[in-house]
This record gives sequence, C-alpha cells and structure tokens, in this order.
Amino acid sequence: MPLTLRQVVLDATDIRTLAEFYRELLDLTYRPGDETPAAGEPDPHGHDWLVLRGLDGGIQLAFQLVDVLPEATWPDGPVPQQLHLDLTVGSVAELDAHHQRALALGARLILDRYDDPDEPLYVYADPAGHPFCIFVSQG
Repeated sequence: MPLTLRQVVLDATDIRTLAEFYRELLDLTYRPGDETPAAGEPDPHGHDWLVLRGLDGGIQLAFQLVDVLPEATWPDGPVPQQLHLDLTVGSVAELDAHHQRALALGARLILDRYDDPDEPLYVYADPAGHPFCIFVSQG
C-alpha cells in the first residue's frame, strides 16, 4: 500500500499572514473553520494551525505556529534552506505576470535567473522567509 502525500507544512511565527500570502498567490481556500475571522473578531485557529486546500482536492498547505523561526539565508549565510516550494508556469509571459503578483503580495526576490535560456527562474522568500521558486517548465 503506497503512502500518500497529504500536505506540506510550513512553520511561521505569524501563520495567518503566511496563509493569506499563499492563499492569494496560489488561489487556495481555507479548510472549513480556518477562514479569516471578521475584523475585530478573535482568531482561535490563527494562533496554532491553519490549512489551505486547492479546488481540485490536491496537495494541501498547512501552517504551524512556532515561537522562533530563523530566516533562511540561502544561498549564502549560516541558515540553510531546509525545504522550498517549486511553482511552475508554461511561458515567460506567465512568469512575468506571476513575478509581479508575488512581489505585490509581499514576496522578496532573492535570486534572479530570468535570463537563463533553458529555465527562466526567480527565487523568492515568502513573508516568513521560506524560499520558493517560480520558473518556466515546458513539461
């Protein structure tokens, strides 16, 4: 009986902010009960664990609260990345659009390989400092 990958879990000191970033970036929805509360209302789930799901029922992203999270200093520095997400698009035009969108949502560019003729690529840090890539993939 094979194992099934259920979700990828990202640690953060502010899980609601990180979940909102990925909800917008990847067009995901909250698991029932994890939705953002109305302004001024308490956020009981936003202080522990949140789950985002795709409309297709595929892999989920979950967010777990931690007290301290040293930001990865990859590609240089003392704190290596321990995991990163690869996100792909089908064309350079799509890469351009998603690049601007990622930056507008709060991503920080940490590596620019846009001019790579084989695989145009950007590497970002999300609001919690986790690296992720967006690149053109033809397959």
